[in-house]
Amino acid sequence: MELKPILWMIIPCYNEQNVLPVTCEMFLGKINDLAAKGVISDDSRILFVNDGSSDDTWSIIRELTLRDTHFKGLSLSRNYGHQNALFAGLMEAKDSCDITISLDCDGQDDIDAIDRMISSYKEGYEVVYGVRSKRDKDGFIKRTTAEAFYRLMKILGAEIVFNHADYRLISSRALDEFSKFGEVNLFLRGLVPMVGFRSTTVLYERKARIAGESHYPLRKMLSLAFDGITSLSVRPIRLVSVLGFIISFISFLGVVWAIIQAFRGQTVSGWASMTCIICFVSGCQMLCLGIIGEYVGKIYLETKKRPRFIVDERLI
Repeated sequence: MELKPILWMIIPCYNEQNVLPVTCEMFLGKINDLAAKGVISDDSRILFVNDGSSDDTWSIIRELTLRDTHFKGLSLSRNYGHQNALFAGLMEAKDSCDITISLDCDGQDDIDAIDRMISSYKEGYEVVYGVRSKRDKDGFIKRTTAEAFYRLMKILGAEIVFNHADYRLISSRALDEFSKFGEVNLFLRGLVPMVGFRSTTVLYERKARIAGESHYPLRKMLSLAFDGITSLSVRPIRLVSVLGFIISFISFLGVVWAIIQAFRGQTVSGWASMTCIICFVSGCQMLCLGIIGEYVGKIYLETKKRPRFIVDERLI
């Protein structure tokens, strides 16, 4: 007789009072449907992680846990960010389940892809990535910047699944190994592939948000992208070195040219050209210092070994 895996859905929530009452029914319906079909155990759960919401999100989660035993809640002491909230949920669930599936609270992730993820798990895959088949629901700027980010990450040598965000299945075995990663600066879509184990992808179409507004504007997206680049790759530092060599070489040629012109008596006082050169070199120096400073700052935070999150309340 085939064993039914225990599934925990991990759903980070930040100010989701408008959408949570709607999507919670979708999540519960999927759990009950899969359990009725014998695909998963009825001991499966839905864990909402409240990431320091300032609205009634936690009150709604509290009411849900009282209404149905499938709902569980975890409230962090403040807003730690989506990646840390998701990691908190994964670590909370890893000893109580066979598999976890992380997804957003807004209902945009196609919930029916969960069936195919579980099928892949039963075929022997420890990690199953949900990959968007197209991005037609995104605006031009968001679509262009997102795809450019994935390509840039590949160029920089980071192992990342193209068009995959945080909709994924991870087995408890993979989570046990993932828990050994000690980074404070988390970028899960880049760290999970580092765990290894057998993995595959499942294609799905991302829907429009059911209610409320997105909590990931362009500013936060760019911040997450920059965190991902600096957390997973040291190639920008190497590019700084290459850039420094190129500028130094060009500057050396400029010095040789200036000396030759001086001996030929053809020197002229042109402040415009000199100003342009100074501004160019100074700009490159500031850019390089900024990149190096970002890495130094991350090293500073890592050495402090502060906790990634602090749990305020559990409804488990």
